[in-house]
Amino acid sequence: MKNKLPIIAAALLAGISTTAFAQVAVSEGWVRATVAQQPATGAFMRITSQKDARLVSVQSPIAKTAELHEMSMENNVMKMRPVTGITLPAGQAVELKPGGYHVMLIGLAEPVSEGATVPLTLLVETADKKRESIPVQLKARSLTGATGHGNR
Repeated sequence: MKNKLPIIAAALLAGISTTAFAQVAVSEGWVRATVAQQPATGAFMRITSQKDARLVSVQSPIAKTAELHEMSMENNVMKMRPVTGITLPAGQAVELKPGGYHVMLIGLAEPVSEGATVPLTLLVETADKKRESIPVQLKARSLTGATGHGNR
């Protein structure tokens, strides 16, 4: 039994680690495909956190810069600007979508082709200031962003 204790302890720790990652779920993610020489694109997804948290940054190896942005109407003009974070209320899905909050991938290394897989790493901070990196793989969709069940 003594020899099995380290194995059991390791299994329990692995379970705890897996549970921590399960605190934030990302679904319905996609990236807008680009045309040749287009320097930037957007990434969109639905994020649900089990605890109050905040999406504080994003990174991607395909872009020099990845930023959190929001679009809003001001005096009948649509404006886009970077934000320092996006609040993730416990148990509520937060949509990152065209025309609202989204991720901007700026300084693309190469065009993003429809069907390509784009890696992102989301950095989420909980109310107690603990940070968690969440790797996601998003499929690129056509310029129109047409949805299909295979693109989730």
